[in-house]
Amino acid sequence: MVDIDLSQPPFSLLDDAGQQRVRTHLGSADFAQGDIILEAGEAAESLFVIAEGKVAELDTSRRGDVECIGRYTTGDLFGAISLLHGQSRYRFRADQPTHCHLLPRAEFLALCDEYPAFAESFRRSLAHKTRLLAAQRAAGGSVMAGAMLTRARECMRQPRKLPAEASIHDAVAALEAWHVDSLLVERHDAVGMITKTDLLNALVLRQYPADTPLARIANFTLISMRPDQYLFEALVTMTRHRIERVVVMEDGAPLGVVELTDALSHFSSHSHVVSLQIERAEDSRDLAEASRQLPSLVRGLAAQGAKPRFIMALLAALNGRIMARTWHFLIDPRYRTASCLMVMGSEGRGEQVLKTDQDNGLVLEDGVSWPECGAQMQAFSDALLELGYPPCPGGIMVSKPQWVGTVSQWCERIEGWVQRGDADALMNLAILLDAHAMAGNPVLLSRLRETLLERCSGNEILLSHFARPVLRFATPLTLFGSLKKPRQGIDIKKAGIFPLVHGVRVMALERHIGLTSTLERLDALVADGRLEARFADDLGEALSLFTELRLKQQLAHLDGLADDPDRVVVQALSSLEQDLLREALHIVKEFKQRLSHRYHLEYG
Repeated sequence: MVDIDLSQPPFSLLDDAGQQRVRTHLGSADFAQGDIILEAGEAAESLFVIAEGKVAELDTSRRGDVECIGRYTTGDLFGAISLLHGQSRYRFRADQPTHCHLLPRAEFLALCDEYPAFAESFRRSLAHKTRLLAAQRAAGGSVMAGAMLTRARECMRQPRKLPAEASIHDAVAALEAWHVDSLLVERHDAVGMITKTDLLNALVLRQYPADTPLARIANFTLISMRPDQYLFEALVTMTRHRIERVVVMEDGAPLGVVELTDALSHFSSHSHVVSLQIERAEDSRDLAEASRQLPSLVRGLAAQGAKPRFIMALLAALNGRIMARTWHFLIDPRYRTASCLMVMGSEGRGEQVLKTDQDNGLVLEDGVSWPECGAQMQAFSDALLELGYPPCPGGIMVSKPQWVGTVSQWCERIEGWVQRGDADALMNLAILLDAHAMAGNPVLLSRLRETLLERCSGNEILLSHFARPVLRFATPLTLFGSLKKPRQGIDIKKAGIFPLVHGVRVMALERHIGLTSTLERLDALVADGRLEARFADDLGEALSLFTELRLKQQLAHLDGLADDPDRVVVQALSSLEQDLLREALHIVKEFKQRLSHRYHLEYG
């Protein structure tokens, strides 16, 4: 039996019996200076406790002085994350002759199962490590490019499966044997999932017998993604749906499972901390505390070089959860399934990088009686104001009667806007096209969107008028194609973002495409044959650049370093940024020319 001091965390979190098991099962190993104790990507067989010596933790994706992200010495331990997640993300190298105690994998996992506090201590160390790595990367001026390009297939775990005919007893035994928290359940026509919580509820709350087949309790409505999708999309999806795992599917078959902890280990931000604060909020004050952290979250992601697409998607998910929780606190439960809160504008498209004005509306089920609706909508708008969402200058808010109505009333409004076809009516149609269901019953909004698409998609005259605003703002290029450099700067929203976003919206409307995100609309237009893939990619990259430049300007505005959050001073950009901006504006110019030809705008 090895003599080892177990009076310090995490071993102090074990009782006497647990500590005795550690001493009984410990082995030992010696390593020479320079030996690789545990390689990145390798599955550890033991937990390492350093009895003597020094060990360096290395990020193999980095070089030079910044490669080392941690150092361990006598009394420290490492390898726990590899044991918990199946492989080590980092390399561990002996920096001098080192003697280690070894706790075998099976015993370590068994202790984690039996002593939750012991297991939780290792998960906290993972969160600390990712924050430390974020600080080091930001200080070193490096970027998250590698993590941003990680695909789901690179981070998924092997799927553990049982047939639908298997019993609850079989599932409990499988979870124990495989040391996992969830299982996939295969039925002849579908794939489902069951978690430890599901099994506990079935046995204790519902009092199902242990021989109950899993088909009776498994969830067959899975949130899934493709293996080639980016890992950050999994993180956004889990944030939006309040889940901790996403199933990776290909051709209808499960390839693996992406766990929340695995996704978080790839990204250096406190987004999950904010998400947890939102979900655990018990009142509006708790939500306000989480809401106040969003600008610093955006600032941190931008400083680390996160792509604007990721920032926008994550912020949209977090904003959505804040609004949904506010709705939950304030709205009478009787009306939640008979109504749909919708957000519009950049929030509806999921393209806002900082909190923006309130652009929202309410759809009610036909025949619903809600006498207190006006008062509750005013309370909701007031609550959002307290959370940092200012009122919409144009009055597009649920506290305004013109943005509240039943499905039938909304359909009548859409018909009226189509018939009028004036500037205000077309603007309202554009606003509603970007609507996204944020709380309540999304089917109600789907009915409006289908009505809108049916009434507008084949109306050539309306589409021509609808497209005309893309020519409202001039493209800031000289006759010879170089960048104009006005002293006051270029309004990047008017010059680049608006014509691109609205032009894509017009084309999506024509093709009866119900998606709201500009990037998703571009993909759909390519699939529809209306845009070449190359040009759609160029438009997407241009939008990303405009968004990134605008975000930098918005953050400078928050810091008091810029007067206008939308105006980018060309002279302040690097030569590379100027070249990229010029090329992006040429893409916008070509897009406007295409739109002008397609919708006959040159004759207006």
